[in-house]
Amino acid sequence: MVDAGDRRARTMRLLLGGRPSVWGLLVPVVLVVAGLLFAASAVTAKGSSLRASDTRGLADVVASQDRTLSAKESRVADLRDQVKTLSARNAPSGSSATALTDAAARLNQPAGMEAVRGPALQVTMTDSTRSVDSFGGQFSADDLVIHQQDVQAVVNALWSGGAEAMMIQDQRVISTSAVRCVGNTLILHNRVYSPPFVIKAIGDTGSMRRALDQDSSVQVIQQYVAAVGLGYDVLDLGDQTFPAYDGSVTLQHATVAK
Repeated sequence: MVDAGDRRARTMRLLLGGRPSVWGLLVPVVLVVAGLLFAASAVTAKGSSLRASDTRGLADVVASQDRTLSAKESRVADLRDQVKTLSARNAPSGSSATALTDAAARLNQPAGMEAVRGPALQVTMTDSTRSVDSFGGQFSADDLVIHQQDVQAVVNALWSGGAEAMMIQDQRVISTSAVRCVGNTLILHNRVYSPPFVIKAIGDTGSMRRALDQDSSVQVIQQYVAAVGLGYDVLDLGDQTFPAYDGSVTLQHATVAK
């Protein structure tokens, strides 16, 4: 007479093709757990996709952050003007605060904190419109885009040529401004810019043109302009007015020069 235990063992052997192993016994357990997970997902989703289909791309996120940053910078500029007005109004005549305010005011223009007007030179730089394949392996993708060091080379040449004030894209730059490269985009004062990159400088335009022509790093850029079709254009703008720098002047990092 076959008892219930023998019948269960025989059934397992028929299902698993022989003596049941540990792995064989685990298969039904795994199937049960998988079924529970599917059921849980269905309940959680409630008939909709678990992955949102309306997620914004990185470009949209960056644009949103740029708008937020612009609003905050505008608010900071307003507060700074209020502080300046209240300090001038309430400081006692002949006080040390007045003396310090006057000393700071004399440094505003060289520090970039005042608007500047004068003859301006504009340099526009952009990526090549040709594909990497069109060069038959002679150049890489990095050779076809404008990099941080290219923008910095032009900026340095303009300063050495006597630039009195400068702007990159729509921002006034000062001594602590830093341009960083992220792929084929540039970050300046926490804002992201895509090419073309526009650099403007107020000063002696003839002197600045000569400085550009004589700078060894800019000469390398010119070689790539001829070789791969990078965009590089220099234009006299006539008299222009550059706004005052209105960003933060607090240093976040500093390194002692050796």
